[in-house]
Amino acid sequence: MQAQDGATFSNVGATTGPFDLVGGLYGVHVVATFGGGSVTLQKLAADGTWAAPLTAFTANGYATVNLPRGTYRLAIVTATGVYASIARVPGE
Repeated sequence: MQAQDGATFSNVGATTGPFDLVGGLYGVHVVATFGGGSVTLQKLAADGTWAAPLTAFTANGYATVNLPRGTYRLAIVTATGVYASIARVPGE
């Protein structure tokens, strides 16, 4: 899998497949029907487990986060109609 500068997801309702990011400062934007659920950006750790480098979204929102190069996914728990984008901030 080739590392990229971001990922976009449209109308998903389950945890995404893994995607690679090149690392740097990223903007993460999530819009969903949460209904008590959450959407969490997770990074694959060296031991094969997933860890969250950013607090879970439980409402529509935007956050920035410095991320190392690696493999990521969006873990979705009971949220539906999830639209999300993870994009590298230019110049970072």
